[in-house]
Amino acid sequence: MQFKHAPAAVSAVFDDPNIVSSAGLVPMLRLAQHAGLARLAQDRLSVPTDKGANAGAKVMALVAGMLAGADSIDDMNLLRHGGMGRLFHRTYAPSTLGSFLREFRFGHVRQLDAVASRVLGNLAVDTPLLQLRDGERVMVDLDDTIIEVHGYQKQGASFGYSGVRGLNALIATASTTSSAPVILAQRLRQGKTGSPKGAARIVGDALATLRRTGVAAGTRPLLRADSAFYGYATIGTAITAGADVSVTVRMDLAVKAAIATIPDDAWTMIEYTDSIRDETTGQLISKAEVAEVPFTAFRSRRKAERIEGRLVVRRIPDLSPRQVEQPTLFDTFRHHAFFTTTDLETMDTVAADKTHRGHAIIEQVHADLKAGPPAHLPSGVFTANSAWLVLAVIAFNLTRAAGIIADRSGRLARATTATIRRTLVHVPARLARSARRITLHLPEAWPWQNAFNRLFTITHAPPPAAIA
Repeated sequence: MQFKHAPAAVSAVFDDPNIVSSAGLVPMLRLAQHAGLARLAQDRLSVPTDKGANAGAKVMALVAGMLAGADSIDDMNLLRHGGMGRLFHRTYAPSTLGSFLREFRFGHVRQLDAVASRVLGNLAVDTPLLQLRDGERVMVDLDDTIIEVHGYQKQGASFGYSGVRGLNALIATASTTSSAPVILAQRLRQGKTGSPKGAARIVGDALATLRRTGVAAGTRPLLRADSAFYGYATIGTAITAGADVSVTVRMDLAVKAAIATIPDDAWTMIEYTDSIRDETTGQLISKAEVAEVPFTAFRSRRKAERIEGRLVVRRIPDLSPRQVEQPTLFDTFRHHAFFTTTDLETMDTVAADKTHRGHAIIEQVHADLKAGPPAHLPSGVFTANSAWLVLAVIAFNLTRAAGIIADRSGRLARATTATIRRTLVHVPARLARSARRITLHLPEAWPWQNAFNRLFTITHAPPPAAIA
């Protein structure tokens, strides 16, 4: 692409009051309104009146800014340009929104958690956020991540397990084989907090939110997590809430003793990194094998708290440099084991291992989320940043629902937040008013015109007629 005109023939003037840069906020905020975001925030948030007045409108403004790409309080000025005031009421100044967030206390953050849970439940009523095939179950993944921060005024910031100075965000997601993940629950914690702290509570919240969506009715969700969350509090909470678990275990003496009882002929090759299939025999040639053995978790606890299940073990050759130079007489292996309560009849050893490895999908959610609003936690006040994370999760789930509505069978249904923002939100428009109606004049030949039209039409459809 080359420039068409000489430099002197082009000028730039910021003088049009009828231009908006993010016309996609119109259907996005309609979607948020249908999900009850403003009403729920207004009814449930008890932020002090002097700063918390019109809490519903301020929450909507914060989420709108995040949908448009804001990752700091100053970026909320995105809502105050051109014709935005003709499209939306109460486009608050960034200073007003910042003062609102700084009034939050822990109880207010928990109230906002409840709002986020119910908004997701309402979104799931009309949008197939989680599609289940026959015999499939919802995967609930739990993991934490460090959000890097800068400056010395951030409450709770410290060096955690990653060696990065930041705050710790614990996230629980839900996904299926045919649906991209949505976030069920979230919690911001101090940077040096251990991974399992508070995990039991967030597991309970996540499974309660999943039940609210109605997606997993009649099935048992599967909670997947790494070894940091292998503890009775987390696993016991999941089982009590009606879920199965698939959690990596630490290689303690009990686990090693159980692995030692597996006979040599019980190992099965699996499709793993660099595995191939023999063209003649059709057998899989792989360096990884799996086997399982019955296992009782938490034997040191009282009998009622012991949990029966399966210990699924994956082994791969231990090819350290020393062994390559001087091979050992017997093969040695590295073992990776996880504990699961799934039924062998519905999920055999190979399927259980493959399903457990799918837990890595939550890393994609972490990357997607941290590339958006949490990229710069905006306040020095810890509870304000906690509220900011919850609002970012609401915006994340809204973009996921919008992508499905706009392009259910296409790539937008599983696209990242940045892609949905680029294609559906950052659509420039010129406003024209006639006969008390506003028309958005959008760019001709916009590549994602059909998807935008579908989202706009569905979110602006009249409510269903009341049945007498």
